[in-house]
Amino acid sequence: MENFKFYDILNVEYPNMEIEKDFPERVLREAQFAPFAALTGYDEAVMETARITDRKRELDEYEKEKINRKLNYIREKLKYFPEVSITYFVADKRKDGGKNVTKTGIVKKIRDYEKDVVFQDNTIIPFEDILYIDSELFLNIEN
Repeated sequence: MENFKFYDILNVEYPNMEIEKDFPERVLREAQFAPFAALTGYDEAVMETARITDRKRELDEYEKEKINRKLNYIREKLKYFPEVSITYFVADKRKDGGKNVTKTGIVKKIRDYEKDVVFQDNTIIPFEDILYIDSELFLNIEN
């Protein structure tokens, strides 16, 4: 009996026979060869580097004055719930540059101390990031 040291477990049935019946043996064997990524995050880093961002456009004094006039006019019309479209620059959090975004909505307030515009949905746009303002309000005035 010494030759049969493991005789008691030799004919024991495999505990997960249901799994083998549901999946072909080949699939079970392939599971041990799952893909291995030696450089985890490498693909994401390459895609992030390739992502293109825009530079913030610097406005001249004339454009800044035009935006200031429009903000003052909007401030005068706040009680009429003016709808405006503001194109502004949003800096990228991961790399230099960013993108230009246009927000359309009803302006709730213009805060001089904080130097920003607040929309009804609580979107806040700093004055320094504003590139362009458009609204039907401006149809009757000189731009």
